Amino acid sequence: MGKAAVCLTVYFEDPFWVGVIERYEESRLTVCKVTFGSEPKDHDVYAYLLAHWYDLRFSPAVAAAADEKRLNPKRMQREVRKQVSASGIGTRSQQALKLQQEQNKQERKTRSRAEKQAEADRMFDLKQQKKREKHRGH
Repeated sequence: MGKAAVCLTVYFEDPFWVGVIERYEESRLTVCKVTFGSEPKDHDVYAYLLAHWYDLRFSPAVAAAADEKRLNPKRMQREVRKQVSASGIGTRSQQALKLQQEQNKQERKTRSRAEKQAEADRMFDLKQQKKREKHRGH
């Protein structure tokens, strides 16, 4: 009886979230691609796999390199952590949201600065007008 393994990778491929399911059976590899749309939570992915596992259309089997080498669990954790942290602050969507947030912040700063300057100009004009009115009758 051969070994079987399944690997699921979820990533952002503009404009959708995509899951790639790799199934290794007896040194053969089959792959299936699933489009999720919006960012799926872990429980959403799990529920999808439970409901649609037998409906998935896997690619024809391809010979895969047999990787019999057992990894130390701590080394495996380090490699997974490295892969997850390699993407910077997160996914492309998070980076786009961060960029949008920075742009909104800059617009808000410029608008606030303009409003403060307009208020200061109005107050200055009001003071000048009062000063003129005081000296008008003398």
